[in-house]
Amino acid sequence: MRSISISRGKGFSRRSTREFTQFLFIAKGSAAEVQSQLYVAFDQGYISQEKFDQLYSKSDEVARLISGFIQYLLAKTKTQATQQTQQTQETQQSK
Repeated sequence: MRSISISRGKGFSRRSTREFTQFLFIAKGSAAEVQSQLYVAFDQGYISQEKFDQLYSKSDEVARLISGFIQYLLAKTKTQATQQTQQTQETQQSK
C-alpha cells in the first residue's frame, strides 16, 4: 500500500490533471500488485483466510476509490475542454 501513496503523492505534485491522472493509474496498478502479493502470502501460509479476506477487501476498496477519482478527473477535464471549445467558437463567431 506504500507504493500507492507514493504514486499518488508524485502525481499530486504535477502541474496538470493529465499527469496526476497518470500517476493515479499507476497507484491503481500498485493496488493490484498488493492483491497479487496477498494471494502469495495466503498460499504460502503466511496469513490466514480471515486476514487475507480483510486485507483483500481493503485493497479492493482502495482500488475502487482510485478508479472513482480517476473517472471524476477525466469527466472534469472533458467538461472543461468542451467549455473552452464553446467559448472559442463563440468568440470567433462574434468577430
